[in-house]
This record gives sequence, C-alpha cells and structure tokens, in this order.
Amino acid sequence: MSTASTPAAGVPAAPAAEPHEDPRWGWDRQGRRMGGAAYLVALVLSAAGLAIVVNQVFNLGAFGFRPLSTAFYYLVIAIFLPVAFLAYPARAGDAQRVRWYDWLLGALTIAVGGYLSLNAENILTRGWDIEAPAAPTAVAGVLVLLALEGVRRCGGTLLFVICGVFAVFPLFADHMPGVLWGIQYTAPEAARAHAMGVESIIGIPMRVVSDLLIGFILFGVALVVSGGGTFFMNFAMALMGARRGGPAKVSILASGFFGSLSGSVISNVISTGSMTIPTMKRSGYPAHYAGAVEACASTGGTLMPPVMGAVAFIMASFLNVPYTDVMLAALVPAVLLYLVLLLQADAYAARVGLKGLPRAELPALGATLRQGWVYLLSLALLIYLLVFERIESMAPFYAALLLLATAVVLQKGMGRVRIALDMAVEAGVNIANLVGILAGIGLIVGALSMTGVGTAFSRELVNYAGDNILLLLALGALTSFILGMGMTVSACYIFLAIVLAPALVQVGLNEMASHLFILYWGMLSYITPPVALAAVAAAGIAGAPAMKTGVMAMRLGGVLFLLPFMFVLNPALIGQGSAGEIALSVATAVLSMLMLSAGFERYAYFVGRLPLWSAGLMIAGGLTLMVPEHKTDLVGLVLLAVVYAERLIRGRGPGAERAA
Repeated sequence: MSTASTPAAGVPAAPAAEPHEDPRWGWDRQGRRMGGAAYLVALVLSAAGLAIVVNQVFNLGAFGFRPLSTAFYYLVIAIFLPVAFLAYPARAGDAQRVRWYDWLLGALTIAVGGYLSLNAENILTRGWDIEAPAAPTAVAGVLVLLALEGVRRCGGTLLFVICGVFAVFPLFADHMPGVLWGIQYTAPEAARAHAMGVESIIGIPMRVVSDLLIGFILFGVALVVSGGGTFFMNFAMALMGARRGGPAKVSILASGFFGSLSGSVISNVISTGSMTIPTMKRSGYPAHYAGAVEACASTGGTLMPPVMGAVAFIMASFLNVPYTDVMLAALVPAVLLYLVLLLQADAYAARVGLKGLPRAELPALGATLRQGWVYLLSLALLIYLLVFERIESMAPFYAALLLLATAVVLQKGMGRVRIALDMAVEAGVNIANLVGILAGIGLIVGALSMTGVGTAFSRELVNYAGDNILLLLALGALTSFILGMGMTVSACYIFLAIVLAPALVQVGLNEMASHLFILYWGMLSYITPPVALAAVAAAGIAGAPAMKTGVMAMRLGGVLFLLPFMFVLNPALIGQGSAGEIALSVATAVLSMLMLSAGFERYAYFVGRLPLWSAGLMIAGGLTLMVPEHKTDLVGLVLLAVVYAERLIRGRGPGAERAA
C-alpha cells in the first residue's frame, strides 16, 4: 500500500514516503508487511472504527451508544489495537511479514475489548472496577497485558519498561519510601482498577484520542494522500526559494506547514527533509547546518497551530478548556520560534554570501496556488470551524471530507477507490499507533491516581522549592527534559501534568502557561544531545555526524530553551492579559528574537558582520528583553543602541545588506 496514490488532475502528487520513517515500524508503506490479508483486515477494521467514531462524534445513534459511554472507548481499543499488532512487528525479524502470534493477539484484543464493551453497563452499575467475578477479572488482566504489548510495539522498549513498572507499582506502593508511598492493591484489584476503572487504560489519554483526536488524524492523512505535502513544499519554495538563503527558509516554512498538520517530528524530518536538506547542501550550507535547520523546524512544527500534536489535545482535557484555547495560547510562542529560525538562516546566508535558488528552478506562486487552492481552503475551513463555530470534534471531519471529495472528483477510474482505501488504512494505522501508546500510558496515570502518589509528589515538590519560583521552574525543566529522553512527548506531559503542573499552579503561576512550559521542555530532547532524535534523523539524510548536527540544532533552537521561561513568567505572550499588555510583550519578544539571532550569527541588518563583543552585547540585550520588566526592556534597548551606534560610527561592515 502506498501512501501517495495516483494524483488527481490538478492536484500535486504527495511526496514519496521514506521507508521506515519511524525505526519501530516494520511496515515500510510499500506493503511488504501489511500486504494481502493483513491489508484487507486493517482496511475493514479501520473503516468500521472510523464509522463508529463518526457515529459517536455526530451523535447519529446508529450503534446504540449512550453519550460518554465507556462501551465506546473499549470498542475503540477492540478495533484499532489489533491494527497496531498487524502494522508494528513484535521483533526486528518480523519486519517483512505478519506472524501467527500477531493474528492471535489481534483476535484476542477484539474478544477482550468486545467483552468489556458489552459489559460496560455492568462495570459501571455493579462496581466491577472494585469487586468483580472471576471471569471479568481475568479479562481485565489480559487487557493490561495487551496494553503493555501494544506500547512496546508502538512506543519502544524503554517506554514499555516505564509503563510496566507503573502497572505493577500499586502492588508494592505501601513499601515505598517518602513521597512514593501509596495505597497498596492486590494483583486482581490492580488489574480491575487498570482495565475497568475510568482513570487508567480508558482514562484521559484514551478518551482524548476517541472523542477528539481521530478526526484530526483523518484530516492529516487526507491532506497527505491527496497531495497536500507537495503543495506546501511548492508553496514554501515559491515564497522563499529565490531569496537569500532560500533553501533553508523553504525548509523552515515547509516543515512548519507540514508539522502543524501532521504533529509528528520524525515523519516531518524525513518527509520534508528528504527534499530540503539536499537542496540546502547544494546551495552551500554545511551538511550539519542543513540537518540542524530541518531538525529544529520539524520539532517546532508539532507546536505550531492549528493542529499541533496529540499532546495539545490531551492538555486541553487536563485543563478542561476547549482545544481552541490551547491552540491560540501556543500561537505566539510558535511564531517566535519560526521567526528566530528564519532570522538566523538569513543572517548566516548574508554573513557567508549564500544566494537563493534560480527562479527557473522554482514553481510559480500563481500556478502553485491554482493547483493547490483546495488545501488552503480546507485549512481555512478547519480554522474557521475551530475558532468561530467551536465544533472541535466535528471540524476536522468536515475539512477531511472536503479534501477527499475534491480528490475523488478530480481523479479518474480506479484511482478514486484507491484514494479512499489508502486514506482509511493510513488513518487506521496512525490511530492504532496512538491507541497502542496511550493505552499503555494510561497505566501510568492510573497507578499515580489509585495510589495517591501523584498528589503527594506535587505537594512535596512545592515544600522543597519553598517560595523560589525560579528553582521550581528549573526543577520542572530538568525533570521534563530527562523524562523526554525516555518517553514520548505525550507520556512525559501526562506524567508531569499530574505530579508537576499542580505545584507550578500552587505557587501562583498561570495554569495554561505551566502546562505549556512542561510540554515545551519535554520536546527539547528531540534537538538536544545525547538523544536528539530529530537531529539524528536529519543527520542521516544530510550525511553529517549526528552529534555535530545535534549541537548545531541545540544552538539554532536555543530560543526554545528560553521561550517556556518567557511565557510562564509573562502570560501575556500566550494571550493572557489586556490587549496593551499582549501587544507590548509581543513587540519586545520580537525585538528580543532579532537581537538573539544577530548575536548568535554575528550579523546585524544594516551594519553587517559583528565583532565578538558586539555579538555578546546583542545576546545580552536579547536576554534582558525577555524579562517582563520595563527596566530590563530599557537595558536591552540601550545595548541595542550601543551596538548600532558603534557600528555606524566605524562604518558599515562587509556584507551589510538589507534583509532578503
């Protein structure tokens, strides 16, 4: 099965996906694992699952589910977790084929999920999560084991170990010291609480996927299958390709467009980086610099509205606010990140004399818009429905339907059927990946909740930090970063939303800013050695040393280390405050980005190259502008004036040009 079907007339083909875009995948998107019967079963399950989700979201009443019924969540597991067992191999040797035990696990998951779905009423009314007969207790134990195997296949061994430890933590919680002490459970009690309680396997993470996120996954898949990836790449090239340092700017914009809709860092690096990184190298960028630009831009894409990543939807559930609130709060920090990346790429190109691509090699903006107007229209429709109509769960289905209808109408022959089939299976596999990961992560949430450790840990953290907010933030940043190296971003955020976010709120910090702070720091491991998964993936494409690429990505993405402190101490940057406060904060933040990029690249507009001491003053001034105080703003402006006055008195340095 190919992700990109034959393109419709007037619709650009989707870029060819790299095989094994995620090292955990056995399916290389060419069907060598999921061919034949596996493809057909995945198609049937995915189509059935999407139909059930649409029925639930639009409240059609076709399957008899009551609103918010737990039967629905068990059925989502029963349908999509088997697809994960088909798509993701149990071991490396199974990468090319589906084995008998994959089929067995899939069938067992359908049976277990179906049994619990049929008995959802008994679970709620008879309290089976606390006391249950032997049969449902045994079924609960099997579901816990299936969830652990799902997270091992979809999330990797390290995340499996973490989830496994938390799954059994209630068995010995009363033997743990200090803040780790909690209420003890027997094995049957823990199994029932995990599988039939409402705070573990079918807790917040699974509910977010089932109620809200599946529609956005479908929209992202529809965008790729119908050729949206190529359109956004061509759109970025038409806008920026001919300008100074054009290839790097194309990489930044294309990764921002694509990442904001896909929500996946690694797939973003591979899908856009396979085109942008070679172009940057041909234009004169060093291999490690090209890889670092792509890694930073792809990482930022998961923080860029309108879709962001799965964790943003989970955050909205934890905060009990509409997803739109999270999306709007993340907008300014994300724009600042991309602004500083563009400024640094431009300053680097100006300093070393790199030019843009020849116009003859670039697509025309008008022709690109004529061919891909449907993608911009679908994106505008999604934003309108989210922001103005506030129908978050339904909005992505309408936008996906627009994309699918357009592609099918423009396509000819059997290509129409192929588009629909590809979209169903691709969406099913993506949903299965999230279900596999988040069912396992639910065990962490459940263990912390049922033992009471989460609340105690947060309380003790506040006591330890005392009244020192900066110390508490530093501890939170360090914890988020360390956990981000071993967990997915969703797992890291969920864990810290329980044990750390309440502590930040308790000391008086803004709740939305506190949760975004955790999210941003959890993302940093993607561009920070020794893990730096995004940098490693980009380095492989660029043919550059992974560590060197990671160090450069950390420098280019340095603003990402500072932004969380900026908005957690100054909530105006996430739209919390009066219009005047927000405008002033955004203006000083933009000036700060200009000064930091000039300092890092040792190049300032209109005066050219900067000596080391001037670059140091620029960085110092940019940092002082980040502090939400009028006195520090004045210091930053004075340092900026000193640098420009000295440079202008001495005369413009070589390479002093206007921004291109």
